[in-house]
Amino acid sequence: MSKDKKTVTTVNPRTASRRKFMKGLAGTAIGATLAGKAMASAGSKKSGFLTINSLEEYLQKNYREMTKEEKAQVLARMEKEYSERYGKDVKVKDTEPIDGVKFTYALDLNRCIGCRRCVYACVDENNQSRENPQVQYIKVLQFENGTMDFEESNRYYNPEQVPEEGKYYMPVQCQHCEKAPCVKACPIKATWTEDDGIVVVDYNWCIGCRYCMAACPYEGRSFNWGDPHLPAEEMNPNTHYLGNRPRMRGVVEKCTFCIQRSREGRYPACVEICPVGARKFGDMNDPTSEVRYIFEHKRVFRIKEDLLTEPKFFYFFG
Repeated sequence: MSKDKKTVTTVNPRTASRRKFMKGLAGTAIGATLAGKAMASAGSKKSGFLTINSLEEYLQKNYREMTKEEKAQVLARMEKEYSERYGKDVKVKDTEPIDGVKFTYALDLNRCIGCRRCVYACVDENNQSRENPQVQYIKVLQFENGTMDFEESNRYYNPEQVPEEGKYYMPVQCQHCEKAPCVKACPIKATWTEDDGIVVVDYNWCIGCRYCMAACPYEGRSFNWGDPHLPAEEMNPNTHYLGNRPRMRGVVEKCTFCIQRSREGRYPACVEICPVGARKFGDMNDPTSEVRYIFEHKRVFRIKEDLLTEPKFFYFFG
């Protein structure tokens, strides 16, 4: 007596991604069991390392592989989820790079007073975790005048007033390298350089291996060891998929030149808040831009130039 034929879904584990493997299992009893366990633990602080809110989120494609329709569905889902979570109308954009633009940053070390206003403006704008610990993209280093020994610099200075006599200050953050070692180190292509020069992370694709952090010579990335603490009243509802949308436990995050602002013709928050005008930002491809003028007329330098990472973040003494 013949038996009914059954369709079996097979997946090659050597070539399939984690999400393709799970999709291959989705229609089987094993897949249903795994999916059920994943969903039962979703959102629980004690259920695992990565926070997963839905099977749809877990099986989501890499941002660069999505069609426009798929992106629209993902953004709509996120807006609904974030709006319910924070009790306000949250927008998640995916504004694309501006044609022909190459964003570049320049910082005048003669002007910087070490006030750290840029640090906290960045935290507020980019929905970083407020405590346990507070995530900060910008680290301000204090040096003795006449020296630039990073091993001897002080990032924990706390005088009653700044600037201190005999000191100068150097803010350091993601350098948005043209040849970014973090991008090369990522085993699943969760981080990449956009056409406008911004190095971004797809948080939903990040697996939390932290290879990118080990590869970065500038300490430009932070890792969420726990669920980020972002009070609803402090949440910035103007977000970008590749930028300041709320993150989750177990992923890496970093400066994006305030992608939600810069791609709409606005300065990053750190540029706007600086009380002494030490921070300059613009399009290096624009011959009339301030950063282009600085590059052509000032003695600029980049940190650890010998590593040939080609940062798009320059320093100069104005």
